[in-house]
Amino acid sequence: MEVGSSSSNFKLYDQFELLEFEDRLVFKSLESPDKGFSICRRQGNIEPLSDESSSGKPPKTSTIYGVAGTIRLLAGTYVLVITSRKEVGSFLGFPVYRVESMKFLACNEALRFSNSQEKRDEAYFMSLLKTVEATPGLYYSYETDITVNLQRRCKLMEAWTSKPLWKQADPRFVWNNHLLEELIEYKLDRFIIPLLQGNILKLLLYHAFEPICLSFQVTQLKLKSSPATFTLLSRRCTRRLGTRMWRRGANLEGDSANFIETEQLLELEGFRCSSLQIRGSIPLLWEQIVDLSYKPQLRIIQHEQTPQVVERHFNDLYQRYGETIAVDLTDKHGDEGQLSAAYAEEMQKLPNVRYVSFDFHHVCGSSNFANLQVLYDKISEEFEKQGYFLIDKDGKILEEQRGIIRSNCIDCLDRTNVTQSYLAQKTLDIQLQRLGVFTSTEYISMFPEDYVKFRTLWAEQGDEISLEYAGTHALKGDLVRYGKQTVAGFIKDGMSALSRYYVNNFHDGIRQDALDLVSGRYTVSKSNPSPFQLNSFESFSYLPVASALLIGGLTLTTFSLQQAARNAQHYVSSVVWAGVTAGAMALVKANGRQFCSRPRLCRLL
Repeated sequence: MEVGSSSSNFKLYDQFELLEFEDRLVFKSLESPDKGFSICRRQGNIEPLSDESSSGKPPKTSTIYGVAGTIRLLAGTYVLVITSRKEVGSFLGFPVYRVESMKFLACNEALRFSNSQEKRDEAYFMSLLKTVEATPGLYYSYETDITVNLQRRCKLMEAWTSKPLWKQADPRFVWNNHLLEELIEYKLDRFIIPLLQGNILKLLLYHAFEPICLSFQVTQLKLKSSPATFTLLSRRCTRRLGTRMWRRGANLEGDSANFIETEQLLELEGFRCSSLQIRGSIPLLWEQIVDLSYKPQLRIIQHEQTPQVVERHFNDLYQRYGETIAVDLTDKHGDEGQLSAAYAEEMQKLPNVRYVSFDFHHVCGSSNFANLQVLYDKISEEFEKQGYFLIDKDGKILEEQRGIIRSNCIDCLDRTNVTQSYLAQKTLDIQLQRLGVFTSTEYISMFPEDYVKFRTLWAEQGDEISLEYAGTHALKGDLVRYGKQTVAGFIKDGMSALSRYYVNNFHDGIRQDALDLVSGRYTVSKSNPSPFQLNSFESFSYLPVASALLIGGLTLTTFSLQQAARNAQHYVSSVVWAGVTAGAMALVKANGRQFCSRPRLCRLL
């Protein structure tokens, strides 16, 4: 075992030669050519590298940068490999890479022996794997675990860092946890790469530095004269992994959708500061099924276990983070208001959690970022008592974070990101004052150029998190960047809102199936009935018919009206076609859910 540094004793192989034979796939470390493994393309069995398995001249040879796992479908095993990567910076001194592209390789030839239904099913499963290959925001390191926050890792025993990276990792944040099972079974520790979905963004703070590594959003702040590094790292939980409209609320175990731990790191003159915030969907049982309307109706699911669901969720948070302040940013009227009221009612039953209701839209609107001070005044005393984590250059713990702010809106994207960035700014001020960079009367907002760069980093983080959950950039990005809405930002938000509507209605069903498949929530088995043998038409088969009816009706109505201007007899046909079009529109509206892309593998809860 190699020593990466004084704080990490385990290092993965970082480049591989992939030999694609007709009967086997061979993976050899370029660093240690005698280390590797092979996968039989007939049975899908994994075997240690041997002279026999790597002998001969393969039809195809290529270089890859990691094996992200394997998955078994009806026709056999597929292996996911990282085909390109990009070094995007470092985490606590260790290089971090972003997955630029990856690919599933078929390891078996059993498809030709399958029946017609199995071939159709396998074709759909393979299309889901193509969707998985395009997963955004995957990061990893060969030398250190990036799924565990600084406070927790500093409290782990020193021997912990000598374990394989997959054993060090927090399984909540390992995106490919299910895919790694077979590699773990065969003890291929030096090949097992835990992937984190989220984002890692960094600022270099130094008076005289020039900007470097712009692809990693690295810039510099002219902040006093002390060199420092500022990093944002968000970790997406995999327990209720899904898309915006198909994974809402919580499951019966208390795991909430779009749950993300965000760590803000400040490294300055040997000192390291860490502060954590979390976000997650309202941990009740509720849904909001797409139906072609811009804002589908929200429905609270009445269930006898609802109190236990909420209790399980917050008990888990207490065990991991300490005392929790639950900040609810939803509206207090309409569907949101009903959900917020139900949430507030359940929170009254939890004496150890403080629930704070803050109607973001009412107080802040679209241009009053500074009004978040109203929220801060409500929670400032407890927020400052929660503190942050601080260690000196010798590793001595000087401060600990003793609690957590859990923020939510409906999607936990736009309003949530604005609020978290505001609280993060407060924490950064406190830390820089504690370390002597600022006096007690100085704040990051007093340095305009630096302040913009700090807020831009948070806005970029919001965009990436939104892409992973909703499929588009975040809304309200201007509030984070500039503290107000700009014309350009208004137009961008409008385009993102339209894109979000299209993606959520017509693509997210397939994306949800892909996530359920790759996360192991759905397991493929020949003994199970096909999930695609439906009693009615599939949703996507309705869409062309509906589109043709509406477009055809509108076209003929328009044509008839033009003719009617020259000949009164055409008014009758205009009325008829207008009636047909209105009827088609009413039919589509009444059956909106049937025209949307729906997941077909798993239920919502």
